[in-house]
Amino acid sequence: MKKIIIFLATVLLATSCADMDVPPKNVVTSDQLLSDESGMEIYMARMYSYMPFEDFKYMAQWGFNFNGWLVSLGIEGTGENLDRDGICASFTSESTPYWGMAFSTLRDANFLIENLPAHKASFPEVTYNHFMGEAYYVRATVFYAMARRFGGVPLVTHVISYPNQSDSLEVPRSSEEDTWNQVLADYNKAIELLMPDSPKKGFANKYIALAFKSEAMLYAGSVAKYNQTVSGNLTGLGQKTGVRVIGFDPDKWQAASIKYFTEAYNAAKEVIKSNKYSLYKKSWAANDKEAQYRNMVNMFSDTDSPENIYVKEYLYPTSTHAYDAYNSPFIFRSPLSSGMCPTQDFVELFDGFDRYPNGTIKVTDGNSNTSGHYLMYDNPLDFYKNAEPRLRAYVIFPGDQFKGKTIDIRAGVYTGSTPISPLMQDYSYASAETKYQQLDAYTKKPKTLYLSPREGSSQEIVKLSDGSTMTAAGENGPFYDNGESCLTGLYARKYLNDDPAAKIGEGKSTQHFILMRYAEVLLNLAEASTELSLAGVSSPDGDDLLGQATTAVNAIRERAGAQLLTAPIPNTEEGRNIVRKERRKEFAFEGKAKWDLRRWRVQHYENRDGFWGETRDKNLYSNNNNYRFRGLYPFYSTVAKKWFFDSHFQWTSLKTFSYSVLDYYFAIPGNEVSKSSFIDQQPNR
Repeated sequence: MKKIIIFLATVLLATSCADMDVPPKNVVTSDQLLSDESGMEIYMARMYSYMPFEDFKYMAQWGFNFNGWLVSLGIEGTGENLDRDGICASFTSESTPYWGMAFSTLRDANFLIENLPAHKASFPEVTYNHFMGEAYYVRATVFYAMARRFGGVPLVTHVISYPNQSDSLEVPRSSEEDTWNQVLADYNKAIELLMPDSPKKGFANKYIALAFKSEAMLYAGSVAKYNQTVSGNLTGLGQKTGVRVIGFDPDKWQAASIKYFTEAYNAAKEVIKSNKYSLYKKSWAANDKEAQYRNMVNMFSDTDSPENIYVKEYLYPTSTHAYDAYNSPFIFRSPLSSGMCPTQDFVELFDGFDRYPNGTIKVTDGNSNTSGHYLMYDNPLDFYKNAEPRLRAYVIFPGDQFKGKTIDIRAGVYTGSTPISPLMQDYSYASAETKYQQLDAYTKKPKTLYLSPREGSSQEIVKLSDGSTMTAAGENGPFYDNGESCLTGLYARKYLNDDPAAKIGEGKSTQHFILMRYAEVLLNLAEASTELSLAGVSSPDGDDLLGQATTAVNAIRERAGAQLLTAPIPNTEEGRNIVRKERRKEFAFEGKAKWDLRRWRVQHYENRDGFWGETRDKNLYSNNNNYRFRGLYPFYSTVAKKWFFDSHFQWTSLKTFSYSVLDYYFAIPGNEVSKSSFIDQQPNR
């Protein structure tokens, strides 16, 4: 198992010291760096410090120019969760584009590839090969990060020396196909050279490169195939060069997609066959939901997990982040909270809920959430008692425990008679801005609905029949005038430190971030298998494609405590969507969804027309171009002394999302286009 510890090293490379009798002691020459293992460690540390690793210190709105403030994951209009701030938006760009940093890192990789051969004799052959493999791995990963943002990019594969090569400083954008082929070639070279086990903590190895290759090739195969399904000119030639900078040639996309899916399949298969990794099941037990839930909670904090393939680690006080400070429940705010609030749309991906005919979760005994009467529960946790343990491991439910405390989440208190009819008669997009505090039950006498605008002394107090009192919205809200409380009726649990002794505050979190784990390799294999089957091609190694996909998905579902597939995944789009849906569930809040929705080319319609297999009336969820997400809001009935839930669009700090097909490719930074005779802007922009 290999883990990454990124540390910063300031290194000045110099090849000569002109007009100096004594070499300065504060300058490290390239010969010194590249001639022994300690120097190479410094060089590698510098390269890794600028790698495009999207962890706690990355946020889409701010790109890689981000220092850990206001940390949130998976909020970019994916439907996973909502954030309290204006940073919750569709993933359409990055304020700091991954461009300048990318080329700087490419230069470091190219310098190593070109100059290390002169020092080959300084290392054992296997060590020398490994360092060269690291350089190719870095270059592949950088090109991969650029390709999924921009399509075709300038393929700078050598060091450009200024001013000696000033005439070649500008490298034009290559085609998108050539760019993905370069990613493939560099990963293949890295895999050829890297050791099976890294000689030093912090470096990659052969199987890490294979795992990322499988992910990158799935992206390439998806783009090649699904660009064709989108109307809106997702292919085009650059105006300056005439090169197809986005998309694939109409005559080549099918062959290209099969090639990339095959490469993804083979890479994932090789990782699996190595037996180096396995699904985390240290505290798992069959037919034990509590053990399965706890197992998946533990998985993200256990640095010795057999599932971890590539990890970024943190260490107090030298390397920390602020994830806990900004994403813990409201009662732990330090200084903010509630940064990740899962949606009902997300919860509906999971097994274990009674549903209306349209597939949405039942909150009433009628055929929709506007008919019948609310279903009542002795405890809010009872609403979720049949849900997958995986969901509970990822989400803090109302009434559940976290850091030794019961997390009291309550939208309001209802004092009217029972049975209780739906609070509103219209829950469609058109009335999404109708808020609970606008209802007659709240504003008029006799008052039957109690809410609270804010926490603390602003809370409305409700007298109970036994003479005791309770606050209208509990300790965590949601409070209708405070967007820092529980926006959707749920909190994200994944990656939060649930140790009561762990301090919460800025710069105090040391939770590691898993950049690649074995579960993804399994689902990469499953997806590549289904795509190859749909393409009508034979298995690359003779193994049953759909049989392997079914086995992989069921391995994930068994560990999650979900219902197992009882029949093989079919050779249909429905079968492919089974795999996709499993991926959406398994990797929630890990930053994967925003890229998956992009490569599948579904984000421009998925959130409006359907949500992974659930047929929806888009008029209920959008106004054609814009869409919103729902929360599951718990209320307490003083008469019934029970709880009920209301399904409603997120109503505190209401957030609206939109997505255009042009957003599948980020714009090239304008200054790069304007100053260059060779760099093309994206077609149709």
